[in-house]
Amino acid sequence: MTALVPSIVEATDPYCLSPTDAAALLFDAPWRRFAALGDSLSLGVGDPAPGYLNLGWPERLRRILHTVHPDLAYLNTGRVGATTRQALAEQTPEILAFQPDLLIVPSGANDIVRRHPDWDEIEGTLRRMWEFAAGTGAQLAAFALGRAYVVPVFPDFPDRVRRLNAITRELAAEYGGVVADCECHPFNDRPDLLSADGIHFSTAGQAVIAGLLVRQLAFVLGSA
Repeated sequence: MTALVPSIVEATDPYCLSPTDAAALLFDAPWRRFAALGDSLSLGVGDPAPGYLNLGWPERLRRILHTVHPDLAYLNTGRVGATTRQALAEQTPEILAFQPDLLIVPSGANDIVRRHPDWDEIEGTLRRMWEFAAGTGAQLAAFALGRAYVVPVFPDFPDRVRRLNAITRELAAEYGGVVADCECHPFNDRPDLLSADGIHFSTAGQAVIAGLLVRQLAFVLGSA
């Protein structure tokens, strides 16, 4: 039997950036201390996808920035399942000691996986996270969650994602961060986007969101 060949691979994916193109976009990036904190999205967790490098978005970005600055330092304190409150309590001391100049802020994905989300608490905790992050002096960035992120046990989950993303965008605008916005991106309709758990992006999705983040960071550099 002939093995199936994926119709799109990383090299031909119109939503992906090649390492060379990504490095060209960030050729004048000043960042030498790249850090991320938060949850599994911050870690870049996801199943391998045929035709794509088996890399999460953080390792992709690290490699690109290392091309620009071989002396790049990198720290990722993310923990699978962490809420924003837990990330604040557990991860911020290490981030603070690291002194990042580029910091990825968590998007609160685990904050909304509750029977009855407390939106005042969610927004307040995310604000405290952004206040902390801004206090590091780093360039800040975050993701708006993709609409493909669904927890079927909660019928209103798409509304939760939209509301959470709105909070992320508002805080990013207030604190000078950029948002790699996955919510309305057409890659949400791809059958290979999610891992077997139906939650985390596969490496195909990781490749796309890495490109989204690079483009947003390049926009910051161009407007500086």
